Amino acid sequence: MHFSYGYERMENRKASRVAILGATSQIAKDCIVSFSKSPAYDLILYARNVETVEHWQREIGIEARYPVFDYARYGHEAHDCVINFIGVGDPARVVAMGASIFDITYQYDQLVLQQLETHPERRYIFLSSGAVYGSAYLEPVRAETKAEISINHFSSSEYYSVAKLYAECRHRALSQYSIVDLRVFNYFSRTQDMKARFFVTDMIRSIQENRLFETSQYNIVRDYLHPSDFFRMIESILNAPPINTSYDCYTRSPSEKNVILESMREKFGLRYVVNSSQIVLNPTGLKPHYYSLNQAAGEIGYVPLYSSMETILIESESILKS
Repeated sequence: MHFSYGYERMENRKASRVAILGATSQIAKDCIVSFSKSPAYDLILYARNVETVEHWQREIGIEARYPVFDYARYGHEAHDCVINFIGVGDPARVVAMGASIFDITYQYDQLVLQQLETHPERRYIFLSSGAVYGSAYLEPVRAETKAEISINHFSSSEYYSVAKLYAECRHRALSQYSIVDLRVFNYFSRTQDMKARFFVTDMIRSIQENRLFETSQYNIVRDYLHPSDFFRMIESILNAPPINTSYDCYTRSPSEKNVILESMREKFGLRYVVNSSQIVLNPTGLKPHYYSLNQAAGEIGYVPLYSSMETILIESESILKS
């Protein structure tokens, strides 16, 4: 199986060597494919299961065949930048991991930070989350938005948020290093695990199985980032002067639930019904407006190509055709 997101950048300069931690994650794999299309980069991949990543490279036909190591080998190979993808993308896994998310996030973050002491010129991109702002999201995030944690009524739904927030605070305190925390709100691609319980994947499964999709009357607005726009964000960071900061990911425009439903009905024949009695469960809290209006990344040259709705339609079409 060969696939490409149609984004290639050619540069006449020495290839930057980028280390990828968490190479088995969906978003990391998409990013690796994007990197493989450009001669400007060379990669080193790290994962818990080395054979899985090696098999995946052969399966999709990545010609570069990047070397893969387990995490114990991190720091033995020279590199200019490291991107830490280690985390949780599936809400069901967030619940299953519980409080262990604190230790896992800290462990691999420290693995990178300790190496910065001897390699202060190295860049570090940490994959954070929009969840750092808290769990309310009654309005979209803006530059002046403050993180809110119910410290006196701390619940398990906030473990993930606090783990990411703590990592970001630690990074800002290390202002002598080039560390960028990249906050991903929503992300969708054709390589999505279709067993994961997300709004979009639930819709696609309903189309595939030709069954009625039931959804609550609870309205949401989301901003689904396209894989090529995520890579544009990564490249914007790598091509900009070193900096210690955070950036929110965003598309050309977010999409509202009702518009998504109608668009999926018109293009793919989705049959759906709004059930007023359906209970909405979200392990990280209900978020009516889970997206950001903070477009500070534009200052380093990031310009998204796709809107959220375009991302859903393009990537859904690829999944349904296959």
